[in-house]
Amino acid sequence: MRICVYGAGAMGTSLGALLSLVCECDLVSRNRAHVSALKANGATLEKNGTVYLQTSVKAFLPEEMKGEYDCIVLAVKQRENSRVAEFLMPYCKADGCLLTVQNGLPEEALAELFGKERVYGAALSWGAELAESGIIKITSDAGFRVGLGACGKGARLQELAELLREAGCTVAVDKLIEIRFAKLATNASFSTLSVISGLPFGVLAKKYKRHCVRLIRETFAVARACGCEKLPLNGHDLFKSLLFCNGLLLPAAMKKYRNTRSGMLKDLEASRRCDVDFTAGAVIRKGKQCGVPVPYLERAVALVHDVENGLAESAPETLEFMDETGV
Repeated sequence: MRICVYGAGAMGTSLGALLSLVCECDLVSRNRAHVSALKANGATLEKNGTVYLQTSVKAFLPEEMKGEYDCIVLAVKQRENSRVAEFLMPYCKADGCLLTVQNGLPEEALAELFGKERVYGAALSWGAELAESGIIKITSDAGFRVGLGACGKGARLQELAELLREAGCTVAVDKLIEIRFAKLATNASFSTLSVISGLPFGVLAKKYKRHCVRLIRETFAVARACGCEKLPLNGHDLFKSLLFCNGLLLPAAMKKYRNTRSGMLKDLEASRRCDVDFTAGAVIRKGKQCGVPVPYLERAVALVHDVENGLAESAPETLEFMDETGV
């Protein structure tokens, strides 16, 4: 199988490095320095201060892409999806597929371009940061876990699952909507609060549990309204485990992600707009469609935009403004 990982940032490069061990895999990025480093030195994954994996990879700029792929893994920011999807269509074989590893709920819009039967979605349950060009720092200790689902009937679902397993990932195949909301429970709460506060997930779970619980509860309410019967993540049903005794287990649940900070912080540090409108914002839009009020999520997204626009600082003190909703 010939694969392209389009959007080889931290998460895309870490996944692409694993896939390169078992198949022909091209890593594509607009980051020229990163592509040059990958071409010269390969991809290096670091974990806990040591090299976890160092392997040669094929890396290209978008304008260097050639031929067609059996599967294109989409790992860019979602605000670019429409333009990028149209660009990628000629590079996807007629019987090829698109696998989005983006957070949020991206499949519906992508299916309008590629067709429902060609679109698959995956939730990647690890943390990663671009330490420097060609070098990725893995910031979680949960291993490389993937939740995989199909937008349509999923003719290639098992093929994709087996490939990911060969690459060293632990793969669970479930209903796509449930996979998505399981990841959104973390994205809409911990990732959003991490942007507002600048703090890693472990600190948020211990010291700011109240905020986490409120955001998770609202996400759960929307998930149930969307027909989710379970929220499978890393072998657990989050409906049953995450809010046990009003969040008592949150510090334990986030222990393996204690050093992880939201990838959206990197965007802000690079003066780029982040994807909060496509993560927590996606839950808000679904809530409105289903008639489920989500005032705390709306306040959290508004604060992220305040940080983006220089109206608030990414600092623990900014979390105090979360209570201005009165909820």
